[in-house]
Amino acid sequence: MTSSDPVFTANLITGRTIEQGVAIEGWKDKQEYIDAAGFVHIDPSEFKTLNVWPGSSVTVKSDFGEVIVRAIKSPYGPHPGIVFIPMGPWANQVVGTDTDTTGMPSYKGIIVTITPAPGKKVLGAIALIKMTTQGGVEA
Repeated sequence: MTSSDPVFTANLITGRTIEQGVAIEGWKDKQEYIDAAGFVHIDPSEFKTLNVWPGSSVTVKSDFGEVIVRAIKSPYGPHPGIVFIPMGPWANQVVGTDTDTTGMPSYKGIIVTITPAPGKKVLGAIALIKMTTQGGVEA
């Protein structure tokens, strides 16, 4: 990222989707799982701010980490300033670990920045987890 790259700040919400739930049951190591959970829904009006096309790779970064995902036009809304990533290893990269004694981290209301990531690939779930657990070495 350079100082001239477009930056978009948003409130991240994560949650389950039917597609993510189906894909996690049999396709954790397949493209179907990446397609079902390795994306961020962004309000259509904000693609111009980011200067990216739908389907482009973007970096989503929070105080807890960052991840490369595909930017997808949200079918819901309008909801400028709010983005959504399905629960899974991609969302887990930017969610904090504090549980406030509930045993479950907060998957809602995470402030993130989103920047274009031209030429960057969305990693599969297994490769992403290996990279995260092996000190940032891409598997």
